[in-house]
This record gives sequence, C-alpha cells and structure tokens, in this order.
Amino acid sequence: MVGKGAKGMLAMEEAGDASVSPGAGRGVNEWRRHTHSTPSVHPKMAAAQGPVDPSSPEQMSWRMISQPLHTGVEGTSHSLHPAESGEAWAQGEAIPTRDITHEAYEDESENGFMPDEDHSLQRGNWGNQIEFVLTSVGYAVGLGNVWRFPYLCYRNGGGALLVPYFVMLIFCGIPIFFMELSFGQFASQGCLGVWRISPMFKGVGYGMMVVSTYIGIYYNVVVCIAFYYFFSSLTSVLPWTYCDNPWNTPNCVSILENPNITKSTQPSAMLGNVSQALNQTLQRTSPSEEYWSFCVLNLSDDVGNFGEVQVHLLSCLLVSWVVVFFCLMQGIRSSGKVVYFTATFPYVVLTILFFRGVTLEGASTGIKYYLTPQWDKILEAKVWGDAASQIFYSLGCAWGGLITMASYNRFHNNCYRDSVVISVTNCVTSVYAGFVIFSVLGSMANHLGEDVSQVAEHGPGLAFVAYPEALTLLPIAPLWSLLFFFMLILMGLGTQFCLLETLVTAIVDEVGNQWILQQKIYVTFGVAVAGFLLGIPLTSQAGIYWLLLMDNYAASYSLVIISCIMCVSIMYIYGHQNYSEDVQMMLGFPPPCFFQICWRFISPTIIFLILIFLVIQYQPITYNQYRYPSWAEAIGFLMALSSVICIPFYALFHFRRTDGDTLLQRLKNSTKPSRDWGPALLKHRTGRYAPTIPPSPEDGLEFQPLHLDKAQIPMVGSNDSSRLQDSQMNTCMSLGNSEVPAPPSSTGCQGLPSRGP
Repeated sequence: MVGKGAKGMLAMEEAGDASVSPGAGRGVNEWRRHTHSTPSVHPKMAAAQGPVDPSSPEQMSWRMISQPLHTGVEGTSHSLHPAESGEAWAQGEAIPTRDITHEAYEDESENGFMPDEDHSLQRGNWGNQIEFVLTSVGYAVGLGNVWRFPYLCYRNGGGALLVPYFVMLIFCGIPIFFMELSFGQFASQGCLGVWRISPMFKGVGYGMMVVSTYIGIYYNVVVCIAFYYFFSSLTSVLPWTYCDNPWNTPNCVSILENPNITKSTQPSAMLGNVSQALNQTLQRTSPSEEYWSFCVLNLSDDVGNFGEVQVHLLSCLLVSWVVVFFCLMQGIRSSGKVVYFTATFPYVVLTILFFRGVTLEGASTGIKYYLTPQWDKILEAKVWGDAASQIFYSLGCAWGGLITMASYNRFHNNCYRDSVVISVTNCVTSVYAGFVIFSVLGSMANHLGEDVSQVAEHGPGLAFVAYPEALTLLPIAPLWSLLFFFMLILMGLGTQFCLLETLVTAIVDEVGNQWILQQKIYVTFGVAVAGFLLGIPLTSQAGIYWLLLMDNYAASYSLVIISCIMCVSIMYIYGHQNYSEDVQMMLGFPPPCFFQICWRFISPTIIFLILIFLVIQYQPITYNQYRYPSWAEAIGFLMALSSVICIPFYALFHFRRTDGDTLLQRLKNSTKPSRDWGPALLKHRTGRYAPTIPPSPEDGLEFQPLHLDKAQIPMVGSNDSSRLQDSQMNTCMSLGNSEVPAPPSSTGCQGLPSRGP
C-alpha cells in the first residue's frame, strides 16, 4: 500500500524528472529511493549530470563516493562514517542503512512537513535565522561586558580606550568572527569535525574543547552566585544595606547609617579626634563587601584551605545546571526558543537601569569619568593590548562555540552579514553597559564624596560589591537589585548554553553513530552532571580563589595560541585561495578582499602581538591583598598548557598513523584535507566537490559518471600527484569489485579481478 506521503513524492518525482535542475533531481531521486525501495544498500548516490549512455566507452568508468550520508527523517536517519563507506565500496559490499519506510514520510507529510533543499534532517538546523543570531549574541554578550569593559575604560584613559577598541574590532574581531562562522557553516560540523580540512590540526579542536570545559565549569559558578543574590533580593530590605547582621565586623560602616563618614567631612572630624577618624576611615568596610566575603563566600585565608562547601552556593549551582540542562535537552530545538527571552530581556533591563541611573544625582560625574579621554595614554602599548584582548575574549573566539553554533546554519546562510551584526552588537552592548554601570557609580561617589576610581573595582568585585552597594541608595532598592541580578543570570546563561552545546556537539559529531544521535539528550545530561560535580570545589570557602585562577589562566594565553594556529592552518596549509572558493560556493560571493588580507596578515599579527603583550605585562595573580603562592600559579600555567598541548600531541599521533614512503610525503598526507571534507549534504557538493558516478540499476545503488581525465577533481586542497593516484586507485577498486565490466580504455586497471559473470 502506498500512503499519501509516497503519492506526493511520486507526483514530485514525475514533475522533477522532466523539468528540475540536476541538483534538484538528485534530491527527488533520494526521496524516491527512500519511499519505494528497501534501503538495504547505500541510499544516497544520485545522478547529478543527467542521463548517461551506458554504451558510451568514455562513460564506462565508475568511482564510488566516500562522504557522510544524511538519510531519512530526524530520529530515524543513519549516518555512515566516510571511511567505512569507502572501505565497503572498495570491497564491493552492500552498505546497510537504517530502514526508512514510506509510512515515516507519510506521517511527516500529514503534519505539513516538507524538507527544503538546505535542511539537514540528521543534525537539524536552526528554526530560523533569528534563533542563530540571538544565540550568538547571547554567547558573545556575557558577564565580561558588564564588569570587564567598564573597568578597562577607566583604567586606560576612559574614552581613549574606545579608539584602539574599535580599531581592533575592525582588523581582528570581525574577521576572526567571520572565519569561525564560515568554517563551521561550510562543513556543518562542530569544533572537531571541521578539522577534516587538515586532519593533522585536529588538536586545535580538542584544545577548544578543553578551553570550553574550563570556562563552562567556573562560568556557571558565577551564574549560581548571581542566582543567590537574586534570591537574597526577594526582601523588603537588601541584606547588604546595614551592618547589623551576624557576619558583620566592627569595621563595617554603612552609607545609610553613617552618611557623614566621607572624605568631605574628614577635616572637621580630625579636629575632635584625629586618630579615631583616621582609623574609622582607613578601616572602613562596606556592608556589601562584608556580605560578599563573609556571608556569600565565607572566604578562607588561603587558596589551599578549602574549608567547607557552602550549601547555599551548592544549591544555587544545582539550580543553574538544571536550568541549563532543561534549556538544552532537545539541542538547538529547545535552546533556539529559549534565547528569544535570554538574549533580549537583558537589553530591556539595561535600558531600565540606564534611564534610572542617568536621572540620579551625580550620575554625570560617573559618565564623564567613563568617557573623558586621556589622550596621553592612547600611545601606550598597554592600552592597545587591553583593547585587543577585550575584543578577542568578549567575542568568544577560539572557544569553539562560534563554530558549533554556525554548524547548525543552513548551508547558504549569509554568515558574513551575521558576523558583522553580532560583532558590532557585542561591542555596542559593552559601551552601553558602561553607561549603566558608571551612572550609578557616579551617584555613589557623589554621595561618599570620593572619586569614581575609588568605588569601582575589577572583576566580580564590580558586579557583587560596588554596584550592589550603589543600589542600596536607590528608592525601592530590592526592585533594582532583582532586575540587575536577573540580567546577570540571563547573560551568563546565554554564554553557558553555547559552552555546553559546544562540548555535546563535538562528542556527538565525533562518535557519529546512530545510537548517539538518538541518545543525544543523555550526552547532554552526562556533560551537565560532570560540570556540576567539577564545580563543587568552587563552592567551597576557597572557591573564589580557584575561580579567578581559572579565569586568568585557562582562557588567556591558550586562546591566543589556538586562534593563531587556526588562522595559519586554514590560510597557509589548506590555502587561502581554496578557502575563498569554499566561501564563494557557500555564500555566492567570495570573502571581501579586506577580510582576506586580515586573515592572511593583519589578524595573525595582532594575535601574535597580544600574546607578546600578555607575556611582557605578566603579573602574579592576586585577590585583593592576597597573593597567590607559586604552586597555585604553576597549576594555572598547567591549565593553560593543557589545552595548547593537545595541538602538538595530536599532530604527532596523526602523523604516526599516516601512510607515506618518506617523512615529507607523510607530512603532506597528514595536512591535506580528508576525503570527506566539504559540505555535509550531497546536494551542496558542487564544483570540485561534485560526485561523478552514474546509477547502477542492478544493485540499487546510485552512481555518477566519471571521466578518467577528471579523476582527481573530488580531492580538494592539494595539487600534488598523490591526489591523482589516490583517485585513480579508487576508480580501479570500484571497477575491480563491482559487477560492471571495466572498459578497455581504463589504463592502470588491468589485472584486477572482476566479480561479474
């Protein structure tokens, strides 16, 4: 019995065979074969060049295709590793695939499903392009936009930092961002699978996974702290407003309790009791600072003194990981819907806080301090180094997340436009957040009679000490506190979604069998559980020490090195011309000349200079007045090394497994693209990726015609003679093991046994 879905396919088939283009006809043939034939053999070889006369001598050579197979509907599709398919074809064996009956298509048809030409049924795609843009914005716009960029501005001359900041955005940020998006989108693979472009450098992908693992562990701890502050704000009076709490010390002085303890009133106080006034001023600690140190963290005195796990933080960490898991349990199908809220609502909160902040007394002082350029600093190398590093880190380059998110794009999506929009949005958000932060800090400085530089801090201190204290000065303080920390939670979750999805996608793509594709939810659950367990030590009394250690080392030097090697391997090993042609095939136009120049020369140079700057400007890590011991710094460098060392280790591993008569030949074979490099879907393999095998009616396989003088076309990225030899060998193997007799004109194939009658 033929269902309605099958009948619909028959109608499409009749119309398609007569009128559609070769590429579209191939898609129709694929649906027809799944609908009417028993898919016990290779189902996805289609005739892309029209009918071929079987009696034509020059068309009697055949070669089998070795590439990823994408068959069937989601949940019932089968993926065969290219190497496995190539070996099976070489032996003349039928390749088993998962049964896909016409009933499956009938059900999908009844539900109004009609796969388009750019949709991957196996991996899935974003529901629409807005989901990808919002997810990428949520990934790039994170907690660093709130606490790191404003700090760098006032530390490096205020508005003077904006000049090198936008210069670095144009010459380094956007080009690298575009490279990673186009890289993942072209291959439709995560940070491991894309390195089919040059298998020897697959260690770069493993390095990205290690970096994302470190960041994912400590980043969610920051999110859990924001959760705790959010829950603590559900009260009529914020707990860090006054000094009458059990955790407060005698040095605690609240702004609201003692408004006269300011620098402006110190002279009159000194007339009465100089020593008492000095001690009270110098030893003053704010209630928000004591709440952070003694209540939230219950801070120990040393990085090696873990003490007890803080149950309240552990509970919030569990909540944050549960939220992340449930938002990602269905992959991009669920996270793509969540980002409509998590990526947009922070801007609503920022706008509310902005208008509230600029209306405060003294807000203009903070904004003026934030924007006033100190032009004498613009010539300092440190300012340019900070600007470059902020652009590099805030965009999330070399974390693997950009490649992963882009891998779920439709093949012909305009990722060039997306890279510009997302990069500019991220940078504008940083500048906008600076207004929000410094308007409130300016009001606080005006209230205290201090300079703005004395009330603002770097890192967590800005988000969890200075800004919360400033919020206590506002009417209805709990409301503003709820909004602020809810914004931090959403910003953190947006980044955390992509970090977790990067790891899950890399694992699933690397294993690549049918079972793991169907059980992806369990992979997500396993990664989430591992992340929760590894984050438990960071909720101890020494947790903040280790969090800052990971933040300073795990994602600093290693990111720069990984990104530099990625540029060099793509531009100089694979070849900038090959990559430009790939982008043109995908987008319909080549990368602009400016981007090609940046990829080849400017961006790698800037990245290398950032690395030099980080080394020259290195200072031992500290937290407030605590200086880390040397053994802790050694652990930090080991964390940084653990991701970078993946690159040479995997290169040696792959080199040893590569065939070749000489070391030079093995090196060439190790760096040239693998046979399955290219677009994931057969319909997108055009140009030099186009398969050339005609159909064989005897065994139900789909072939395409191949001219012997074009046998080297399917091999990409190298012009050496071994490409032609490998391709000719595939041709001969196919001839020797198929039931099709070898044509007399096939040179180099004499003597091969034939399985035909």
